[in-house]
Amino acid sequence: MPIGVERLKKRAEFLRVASVRRKWATPGMVLQAARDSSSSEAELVRVGFTVTKKVGNAVIRNRAKRRLRAVAAEVIPVHARAGWDFVLIGRQGTLTRDYPDLKSDLLTALAKVGAKVQEQRSVPE
Repeated sequence: MPIGVERLKKRAEFLRVASVRRKWATPGMVLQAARDSSSSEAELVRVGFTVTKKVGNAVIRNRAKRRLRAVAAEVIPVHARAGWDFVLIGRQGTLTRDYPDLKSDLLTALAKVGAKVQEQRSVPE
């Protein structure tokens, strides 16, 4: 059964995930991860997205965030452990990288930070 996914929206939530210092950088993105100590629900994952101004203007940053949201919506509910918070940081490569490569980057990063489930959950049709 897939897990529920919510969004990180407050700056304090992003800073808490960054303070844990559990991260992995890939050519397409940087993934920061932290166990969610405040969540009472064990079947919940929270995800936040950010792209710095170094990547480009607002239009380019929004395009990068859309790509990250699409990859996260496909990968996180099936492959991420419940009870974790994630921040996906867009990079220059987020814009030019092929979608299957972005998906592979996220799967690799989840495994490297220790937040990937061993067996794949099924998604109901």
